[in-house]
Amino acid sequence: MMYPKIPLAQSIIEICRVKGVTDIVISPGSRNAPLTIGFANNPAFKCYSIADERCAAFFATGMAQQLKKPVAVVCTSGSALLNYYPAVAEAFYSQIPLIVISADRPHDKIDIGDGQTIRQENVYANHIIYSANLLEEASHENDNKINVAIEKAISEKGPVHINAPFEEPLYDLVEELSVTPNIQDIAFENHFAEDLSPYVEKWNIAKKKLVLVGVNDPNSIDAAIIERLAEDPSVVVMTETTSNLHHKNFLNSIDVIITPFTEEDFKAFSPEILLTFGGMVVSKRIKAFLRTYKPHEHWHIDTLRAYDTFDALTKHFIAEPNAFLNRFLPATNNVESSYNKRALEVKAYRKLKHEEYLTDVPFSDFKVFEKLLPVLPDNSQLQISNSSAIRYAQLFDIKSTVEVFCNRGTSGIDGSTSTAIGAALASGKETIMLTGDISFFYDSNALWNSYIPKDFKIILINNGGGGIFRILPGHQENQVFNTYFETEHNQTAEHLAKMFGFEYHTATNEPELESQFQSFFSNSGQPKILEIFTPVKLNDKILKEYFKALA
Repeated sequence: MMYPKIPLAQSIIEICRVKGVTDIVISPGSRNAPLTIGFANNPAFKCYSIADERCAAFFATGMAQQLKKPVAVVCTSGSALLNYYPAVAEAFYSQIPLIVISADRPHDKIDIGDGQTIRQENVYANHIIYSANLLEEASHENDNKINVAIEKAISEKGPVHINAPFEEPLYDLVEELSVTPNIQDIAFENHFAEDLSPYVEKWNIAKKKLVLVGVNDPNSIDAAIIERLAEDPSVVVMTETTSNLHHKNFLNSIDVIITPFTEEDFKAFSPEILLTFGGMVVSKRIKAFLRTYKPHEHWHIDTLRAYDTFDALTKHFIAEPNAFLNRFLPATNNVESSYNKRALEVKAYRKLKHEEYLTDVPFSDFKVFEKLLPVLPDNSQLQISNSSAIRYAQLFDIKSTVEVFCNRGTSGIDGSTSTAIGAALASGKETIMLTGDISFFYDSNALWNSYIPKDFKIILINNGGGGIFRILPGHQENQVFNTYFETEHNQTAEHLAKMFGFEYHTATNEPELESQFQSFFSNSGQPKILEIFTPVKLNDKILKEYFKALA
């Protein structure tokens, strides 16, 4: 086996191998040649070549999202690593272990006018767990920084940056390693042993407890815990689509429940204790409600962070939610209350109004989600883009066998498709990407990828622009709005599908849509795109009328 001649590159590669960082996404370049040669020639690593750096980093993020272990992205010097930044920020807020390894010019070449050179050290300072700024020569100090970076990516579940300066020649090879890297086991352990009795006492007194669950991994909460929460009459559980938690007694469409509330309804529903776990919450309405009608106590469960989203945080339990609940709930008692009963009555009423409204809804974004979500294949994975797509998904039931993911860390439309492809590859599950047109076209280089699974499918809802801006307050029908907010366009995915080898389907009305399902969801040995065209000037009216009809 051949190794890069540069000792520093050898050290990075060997420490990655020993630490189990074996999935390497490489962005082609020259300055990173020592790393590329070393990773690609070593059978211990699985290497992927993705030319567009932004796509590469989101692809790696999707892989790490599913593998639950670090995935590395490797790039050349200059602006290349700046293109990783959107994915770095997403990984930071979504707590995903991403390792950025950037090749750099030697320190004496920075800021002297040398080509493809920027100030790379600490470039991600505001959104990084750890920055390892290496010296040019291999050393124990460098080894220590590399060890710490990898261990922190694992233990603190976030992005780290290893910046490595290389001097030419870059392509020389040797047959044997010239370094023996210092491998360290750095423990960052968390043993949750806090006395819970004061909190059990408060829980057992409160008659209104709201459990709110944001982004959450599938199958991460025990069935017994779910049942225990569902059967307590003083507890209401509200779940987001990305929570991957299901029970008939949970309120899974938050905006459907609370949007028609009057001030009296909000006061009656206001909890004494708010218990939260999981990542970012999509619903703006639940945030506004809890910020206005603050709970007496807000407890958040997370091994790392507790955001004071509702300006009411009183306690951060530094623990895995399942481990905490398995300790906490058996010590509590069910409390007599009408809190859950009233919530379920509201849920039943809203469901009735929801179904009544759907009987007369014309073809639109809303109708597409109604028809589409029930026919998703069992045991598939649904990756949803941000903006309108995730918000529409929140209004409907999704079957419990479908796992749901969305880049809610930064809530950006960039990289949604790249993330989905990386996730599909890593999980091995049939994956459906549900996206809006602006998000899809913005990340169209995601399709420039040699690793797309043959059963990967994209459902593209094309309403000719950023339809969410029509839903938001302040919409006015004029040239400025249409051009600079909505981003009006006439693009379709047809030529992209042909260029990148996707089977292409379309639908422009309800019968066409329903007729496509069987062939689209069958596997033909080729990835597919189903492009659904909906009327842009009707969607916002239908959605606004829907919320009025729920009352």
